[in-house]
Amino acid sequence: MAEIIIMPKLGFNMSEGKLVNWYKKEGESMTKGEALFSIETDKTNIDIEATSDGILLKTFIGEGDTVPVTLPIAIVGAAGDKIDALVTDALAQLGMEDDPSPAITKTEAPVATEATKKPEAPAATEGPIVADRDFDIIVLGGGPGGYVAAIKAAQMGKRTALIEKGKVGGVCLNKGCIPTKTFLRSAEALKEVRESESFGIIGVDTSGASLDMGILQKRKHKIVSQLVGGIEGLLRGNKVTTFQGEGAVIDKNTVAIGDKKITGEYLIIATGSEAEYMPIPIDPAMKIFISDDILNLDYIPKDMVVLGGGVIAIEFAYFLASVGCKVSVIVRSRILRTATDEEIAVQVAKHLRDIGVDVYEAAQVKEVTKDSVTFEKDGKLQEVKTGNVLLATGRTPSTVGVPCEELGIKLSKGAIVTDDTCKTSVDNIYAIGDVNGKWMLAHAASMEGIVAVENICGHHSVMDYDKVPGCIYIQPEIASVGLTEREAREKYGDVKVGKFPLIANGKAKVAGDDRGLIKVIVEPRYNEVVGVHLYCIHATDMIAEAVVAMKLESTAEEIAMSIHPHPTVSEIYHEAFHAAVDKAIHFM
Repeated sequence: MAEIIIMPKLGFNMSEGKLVNWYKKEGESMTKGEALFSIETDKTNIDIEATSDGILLKTFIGEGDTVPVTLPIAIVGAAGDKIDALVTDALAQLGMEDDPSPAITKTEAPVATEATKKPEAPAATEGPIVADRDFDIIVLGGGPGGYVAAIKAAQMGKRTALIEKGKVGGVCLNKGCIPTKTFLRSAEALKEVRESESFGIIGVDTSGASLDMGILQKRKHKIVSQLVGGIEGLLRGNKVTTFQGEGAVIDKNTVAIGDKKITGEYLIIATGSEAEYMPIPIDPAMKIFISDDILNLDYIPKDMVVLGGGVIAIEFAYFLASVGCKVSVIVRSRILRTATDEEIAVQVAKHLRDIGVDVYEAAQVKEVTKDSVTFEKDGKLQEVKTGNVLLATGRTPSTVGVPCEELGIKLSKGAIVTDDTCKTSVDNIYAIGDVNGKWMLAHAASMEGIVAVENICGHHSVMDYDKVPGCIYIQPEIASVGLTEREAREKYGDVKVGKFPLIANGKAKVAGDDRGLIKVIVEPRYNEVVGVHLYCIHATDMIAEAVVAMKLESTAEEIAMSIHPHPTVSEIYHEAFHAAVDKAIHFM
């Protein structure tokens, strides 16, 4: 049965839409899910898909026309459908009984001026895609950067290939972010069980509560499997051609996967990173772990010395200590040196010590023997006895399969050099994620993938590396974006700092964890927000507010005067910004 297609309302404030393209002409057939037309909103162009198989029987507006939302723009149906009554009704709604129509606004193409011209696309993206290549874009690596880039490229109409040697999702999904957070959630659940009596839960003996690593491993595998399957479905649904195997770049347009070679006009390198090893003597009799090994444990070690003080080191130290392992952390400078503000890092170190972790900061590891770790601190040699050592000193970019020197790709400290469009020194090659060494974070890699593809497709898009959030999933959680107080003072001088403790937040009290604080940094001239640091429950879920605020160049006053719902932990935001420019309301 024939039906009317209306101008969709795609946003709360959207009152009208401009039709940019008809992808089908009157009389042409369409299939469900196929793009039928695109419209322009106040933010972007959006393709609207056909909701069923059929034929585009009648269109009422042309490309460039603007009509109010919910008014008819076309009729679709099957061959032979009677549409006279629908046409009459549609014309009446549009006011088109007597042409011209008052409901339709004709848009003349504007004359480009220097003020209205969009930035030109980089030279490498100019001109049509070469038709004799197998693909328009080849993505090497299927992690959170690579698979997102592949999906985005396919959505933008490019013939796209994705090469992945393991499972899609990369280290993040299979051996990093998701498995680690699964472990940490179990540690959190164990803590909740042990503390349940304080919430009024009685009649349950929790004295023997412990963590079964075998059950945890099964849960981890189930979660990972479901997410991997979801990504595989997205790749298929977006018609990305996936190659299983290790890719080797032959030249700037050719990649080999085993005996097979494929060609592409553009190459996106997303080969990730690998664990970094410490250049110290290690006795082969000592049991050495890297993060992959911890995530495959089916038992809880009696003890563990963690070498390193970054995010990976601190998350594993927290997990192991929470489930009954005796943990020592040895770090060359201080923990979380580059991950968050120094004031928060000091509180985290105290928290770790409170749960039994021995934290040795400003310590230089000298040797790992068969049963201990020797290090120098305060000019004296010290030793920690242990049967296990976790090497968690960081990760290093992996360019396996990419002959950078032969291709003319510039490197810096092992990382591929890219600009803010993610383009390398070779015009048709882009590099995203850990391999460019800028932000070794999954969400940064995903955004880099989108930015790279948009530039390949002729759009002007750049990365904003000053506003990448970082998260640490211990309890309380840690989340940061922008400058630390030290960095802000070096850049702006006399900055404004606002703080608010969780002990003054009602929702934190209710949740039973009022540790930590929020710390915000504001530059002095406009009161623009330049840094936000959270150490509290739900921090990783709340940091996005700060990212959006900074992206929009918000001021302290704007956030302070934004209504935050009560009772929520998010109320600490407006309290901290009140404190930055004057005084917090609920704390002296």
